[in-house]
Amino acid sequence: MENNKNKSVIIWLLSGCLLIFLMVIIGGITRLTNSGLSMVDWKLIMGAIPPIGEEAWQKTFEQYQQFPEYQMVNYHFTLEEFKSIFFWEYFHRLLGRLIGLVFIIPFLYFLLKKKLSKKLTVQCIIILGMGALQGAIGWWMVKSGLVKDPDVSHFRLAIHLITAFLTFAYTFWVALNLIYPSNYSNYDGLRKVIYLLFGITVLQIIYGAFVAGLNAGFVINTWPKMGDEWISESVFAIEPLWLSLIEGLAGVQFVHRYIAYVVIAIIGYIWFKARKMELTTIQKQGVNILLVAVLFQFVLGVFTLLLAVPVWLGVAHQLGAFLLLTAIVFVMNAFKKQVLA
Repeated sequence: MENNKNKSVIIWLLSGCLLIFLMVIIGGITRLTNSGLSMVDWKLIMGAIPPIGEEAWQKTFEQYQQFPEYQMVNYHFTLEEFKSIFFWEYFHRLLGRLIGLVFIIPFLYFLLKKKLSKKLTVQCIIILGMGALQGAIGWWMVKSGLVKDPDVSHFRLAIHLITAFLTFAYTFWVALNLIYPSNYSNYDGLRKVIYLLFGITVLQIIYGAFVAGLNAGFVINTWPKMGDEWISESVFAIEPLWLSLIEGLAGVQFVHRYIAYVVIAIIGYIWFKARKMELTTIQKQGVNILLVAVLFQFVLGVFTLLLAVPVWLGVAHQLGAFLLLTAIVFVMNAFKKQVLA
């Protein structure tokens, strides 16, 4: 990358990727510490300033007391306890604002300096749009927990999470195209399998959000079986079955468990097939990293379940998903089809 004419743009895009990665960490902690509903309004500019002084804190606490989470769950909270959950949600939103500035200001600079091609300009605008959409979805998600039920909709949580992952994936893809402009492969069959892997992994991440949103990781904490059965009877607790598989605690956990096996099987197939092919160093490294990433994530998932989702393991498991998606995007880029000008 030293002699790459797009070096400054690459550093900018990768910096954005790093900040999104950090955002996912803080978002995971916010969720697992039940801090997400501590800020009950959204002020784009003034919201960047935390309460200052005892009077401001007391007023903020009184606002929180008007909503279901305090009235039904945290009614025993003192001001100091409120401050502890407020911190994570505040930090999460502040980081979101920082990411916005990190993307917007350099983009305008590169645009004025004519460092962006027409194609790259369009790609960057898409990234900015995805980031803005992510912020709007975040507030839409929070609002769902401020009405009657003191918890956010697991559907909205899933949309919020997967939008963050896809924003990262696209930003990383654009950066990789600048770093490795000559990457391409003629292995069409394997490329299709890698794209299938991406789609199934996205589905798995969505179901991970369902598990988190419904607190389904706190039930049936056994592995490899669900209790004494491969398919727990509680999977069928809600009728019709399709509703149980998207709203039932055991149902979403069941789907999340078994999609994991599918992801491992596909990556195992990719790794096995790649051994017999004449690949570039980048392609070989990517496939090996992919195998390590999925095995690491699977082990994290098992222990997260067995230990009933301690905060540190829950966050680590979410980061494992992030790293796995990163590896998949890297391999997708290494095997991308050559586009002739």
